Amino acid sequence: MGVDIILKIAAIGILTAVVNQVLKYAGKDEIATLSTLAGVVIVLLMVIDMISDLFNTVQKLFTF
Repeated sequence: MGVDIILKIAAIGILTAVVNQVLKYAGKDEIATLSTLAGVVIVLLMVIDMISDLFNTVQKLFTF
């Protein structure tokens, strides 16, 4: 699972960077900023889900 999530985050980062550069070249700076923000939000949601799983695992570990 560790390598899989790293590859997904890297792919989202590369895709976001490409879309950002294309939109900036086309003169759509506002939409480029929104696309970058959308990429960041998607990655944060993935990380939050992983942190939630971590907390659930720790809670099960210390529950008697």
